[in-house]
Amino acid sequence: MTVERIAILSDVHGNLSALEAVLADARTRGVTTILNLGDMVGKGPRGQAVVDRCRDACAVTVRGNWEDFLPRTPDDGVPEHVWWRDELRADQRDWFGTLPLSHDLLLSGRRVRLLHASAASVHVKVFRDHSPAELDGMFAATALTGAGPEPTVVVYGDTHDAYVETSRGRTLANVGSVGNPLDEPTPVYAILEGVPGSPDPAPFAIQHVRVPYDAEAEIAVAYDLGMPEADAWAGELRTGVYRGLADPAPATP
Repeated sequence: MTVERIAILSDVHGNLSALEAVLADARTRGVTTILNLGDMVGKGPRGQAVVDRCRDACAVTVRGNWEDFLPRTPDDGVPEHVWWRDELRADQRDWFGTLPLSHDLLLSGRRVRLLHASAASVHVKVFRDHSPAELDGMFAATALTGAGPEPTVVVYGDTHDAYVETSRGRTLANVGSVGNPLDEPTPVYAILEGVPGSPDPAPFAIQHVRVPYDAEAEIAVAYDLGMPEADAWAGELRTGVYRGLADPAPATP
């Protein structure tokens, strides 16, 4: 049996520079497969390019909340949402509707379930400081996940906060955010190591990898394109602090 490395990324949010840095790092680590937990678009300036890159690089993409609601944004909707919607091509918006809401795989005898936000909905958040009931809900069979054996490992994104916890034989891991990390400013993704498709116990590991990149170059793109909320976006990229918790960074000329 051969142990392989699988990269799992999430929440790129139109940040092409961060995505390219993460993909390049994954190549140097011998990653054989890349899986994507959604929220490729919104907040950042280059959703269209990010979607194309993810479609090319990722074996599976799970639908995020932005892929779920953004194509349905009306013309008279929130102005920044309209901008991010219109930055995408029609075929990309149509593709979002075909994306699965969850994905299961077998790795070293463990059933691994991939979600964007939670087993309840792509719009229901589960934070690091969750309740026991919220933890149980992440492993439950729901209308979103479908029936089937309960996973032993659940991997998700959405909250932009990377962590791993294991309790009573169950592991919950958040991969953090590639394009908009809100635990620290450095993009982060996860690598799973194990034997793909094996029902038998074998070595298994989860690790987070932080990859530096040129955030100022990506911020400059946002201003050059006239992206709405560019000041708030710049503040988040520079500080790793959610815009509702800190003053926005000064505008870049």
